[in-house]
Amino acid sequence: MKKGKDKDCISERLESVQKNQFISLEDMNEVRMCRPKILLHSCCGPCSTAVVERLSGRFDITIFFYNPNITDKDEYEKRRKTQLDFIEKYNNRINSKDRIAYLEGPYETAIFYTAVKGFEQELEGGKRCIPCFQLRLEKTAETAIISGFDTFGTTLSVSPYKNFELIYKLGMQLGMRYGLTFLGEDFKKQGGYQRSVELSKEYHLYRQHYCGCEFSNTTT
Repeated sequence: MKKGKDKDCISERLESVQKNQFISLEDMNEVRMCRPKILLHSCCGPCSTAVVERLSGRFDITIFFYNPNITDKDEYEKRRKTQLDFIEKYNNRINSKDRIAYLEGPYETAIFYTAVKGFEQELEGGKRCIPCFQLRLEKTAETAIISGFDTFGTTLSVSPYKNFELIYKLGMQLGMRYGLTFLGEDFKKQGGYQRSVELSKEYHLYRQHYCGCEFSNTTT
């Protein structure tokens, strides 16, 4: 796993410092490079903006776009394109060492429908959200362990409409099950949601008007 490699990297630099009796700029830069790598589930491009900004410098970030809850294929493609547009624009603005990577999970709406069966009539923010969050967070944890990450998280908590306590509980349970660290931060705090709105406008991103599934779309 990556955690062991990061520790080895830091240990090597500290041994160099001990031998040479001083800390060089190169040594400090090498230690900074040994930061943890996080697989960050993203529900959409706009929500990812403020979260990426907050985590930049603390983690090497890989965005994981896995959202089978977006049941309309055209809407899914629109949000997928928006996510990719943000990553491209963001990476063009920053130093290469802070650029973010992208992974995409399968588009499998059938699994979502199975997971939320019986909760179709629930209001947005109700019981249907529990299996939906569980589905997306577990796929993120599975992908993280397979891909060599030791930390995973989600942008879901940046939304004022998402229950952070529920997200935190599910994430911590999955972290224990898979032997991973879950980054349980409530990204809506400290003006996180407002910042995501500002950045979405700055990057000219499409902002959706509903969560994703057909049951949450009250305009149809």
